[in-house]
Amino acid sequence: MSAPLVAFLTGAGISTDSGIPDYRGPSGLWTRDPDAEKLVTYDYYMADPEIRRKSWQLRLQTAALTAEPNAAHEAIAALHRSGAADVWVITQNTDGLHQLAGLPGDRVLELHGSVRWVLCTDCGARTPMRDALVRIEGNPDIPGAAGEPDPPCLSCGGILKAATVMFGETLNPAVLSEAITVARSCQVFFAVGSTLQVQPAASLAGLAARGGARLVIVNDQPTPYDAIADTVIRDRIAAVLPALLSDLTDR
Repeated sequence: MSAPLVAFLTGAGISTDSGIPDYRGPSGLWTRDPDAEKLVTYDYYMADPEIRRKSWQLRLQTAALTAEPNAAHEAIAALHRSGAADVWVITQNTDGLHQLAGLPGDRVLELHGSVRWVLCTDCGARTPMRDALVRIEGNPDIPGAAGEPDPPCLSCGGILKAATVMFGETLNPAVLSEAITVARSCQVFFAVGSTLQVQPAASLAGLAARGGARLVIVNDQPTPYDAIADTVIRDRIAAVLPALLSDLTDR
């Protein structure tokens, strides 16, 4: 008998125990400072050098590049390694923590891209985020190397941005199509740490449920899909998810 396909849709809530704040929760960045959305809105970013400079400073301060996977990320990776389930992760996060926990990159569908890479908006060159941040910070040991507040592409001189999907941009259609296929095919669908308010990602929960999957929602706040879920758990994710998945891992 083949292993069941178990899908995870993960949102910001799974990474809060890794020290990465969420965006839409009661203390989230967008809740506290709605104007901060301009820093990750494509039209504002492309048109205003000052917005770009502020956005790069935000990148310098991001916790995602220094964060470590927590027990929830580790539990999902452990389920994959056990062979007890055919594990796929569809994530709204851009932090790369699922891969750092040991889940193969080809099993992680990053709907909103990755903060660990930089993309040129002109030629499409893709380079590590850390290389761009080194250029922004400069080198205090080298006279005159004060840093570049809005570094251009080294290949063509174009505008650089994080390889994430900004407000005003569309999702990668190939990644979304694969996510839809996984949602339709799975036997169990976990929605973990997502408010299930941002479309089209949120609709994957309903798609899985309509396809006959068992829908399990683990989130500290109510979601629009709670009414159709088989199980709803409101608790600290890093504390409860390992126990939930241990039953599957031990089979």
